[in-house]
Amino acid sequence: MIPRNRIPAHPGTILVAEYLRPLAVTQVEFASHIGVSVHRVNEIVRGKRGVTPDAAWLFAQALDTTPEFWMNLQAMHDLARMKPKRRVRPLMKIG
Repeated sequence: MIPRNRIPAHPGTILVAEYLRPLAVTQVEFASHIGVSVHRVNEIVRGKRGVTPDAAWLFAQALDTTPEFWMNLQAMHDLARMKPKRRVRPLMKIG
């Protein structure tokens, strides 16, 4: 059963736990391989920066996944994190 009140893992967490660590690849090696700064990869890993479409394409190519996989992880994380505390009633058509 999936918990309803938890925020899904940030894509950076998935990147490290499911890809970099099992492949024994450092953030420095990964950044060099995909041609971005170590700072950029590290900020994603720490959850300080989100995965952009550009990064999603790079991750997908390097890790044999899809860009949609990375964008969906980011979207699910963002949606859960930003869920409003109040509800808005549905707009009713008049007439």
